[in-house]
Amino acid sequence: MFPPKLKKGDKVMVIAPAQSLALPWISGEIKQIAIERFEKLGLKINFGRHVNEIDEFNSSSIESRIDDLHEAFKDDSIKCIISAIGGFNSNQLLRYLDYKLIKQHPKILCGFSDITALANAIYAKTGLVTYIGPHFISFGEKRGFRYTLEYFKKCLFSSEPFEIKPSKKWSDDKWMRNQKNRKFYSNEGYWIINEGEATGRIIGGNLSTLNLLQGTEFMPSLDGKIIFLEDDELSTPQIFDRDLQSLIHHLALKK
Repeated sequence: MFPPKLKKGDKVMVIAPAQSLALPWISGEIKQIAIERFEKLGLKINFGRHVNEIDEFNSSSIESRIDDLHEAFKDDSIKCIISAIGGFNSNQLLRYLDYKLIKQHPKILCGFSDITALANAIYAKTGLVTYIGPHFISFGEKRGFRYTLEYFKKCLFSSEPFEIKPSKKWSDDKWMRNQKNRKFYSNEGYWIINEGEATGRIIGGNLSTLNLLQGTEFMPSLDGKIIFLEDDELSTPQIFDRDLQSLIHHLALKK
């Protein structure tokens, strides 16, 4: 079940199902740049009522996060729901989601990292296609955002097929804390480990977050899927390999 594509004039709702938008290092400048970027796309930005609540886990209560998510799906004037930022605890929400409501009001859900838990659970329970893509604060990136923006538009505004080409440059820095002090590297392209071709539905996201769903009703079937994975600075080669082996042990991965 594909949600309708975006068009100029559509409303976007920012919610915080993981960490809060009130994290002290998310500056007003980052938020303003992000808002202006959405406005240049012709989109009207809105914020959930609880996005600025913050607790000892840099998040908010389950009740607050569920309320914002349900309100965003229930409001038919909202065409896209985008996460404020990632975090660690989106999987707290899965048993409290109204999947019938979500299925009755299909719309774009976009985010990455910890949002992997939400995106895959919703797909597993409703069949709604969800999107691993930029957070709201990603749009506050001054330099290096052009590639992300290009594919955001190709994927969510257009119905035409497109080829995913590697970015010509990449960086590995905490741009949110220091936008000026950034270093970009030339990208040598994809590393092909085992050459071949495959066809299937794409599924995946953050590796350790996806693994949280194994053995639960919220894990989508991997049968016939092409799996993509990402991880972050908290991982190491050893941890990544251990988490990958856990996924490989999933029986459906044989196909």
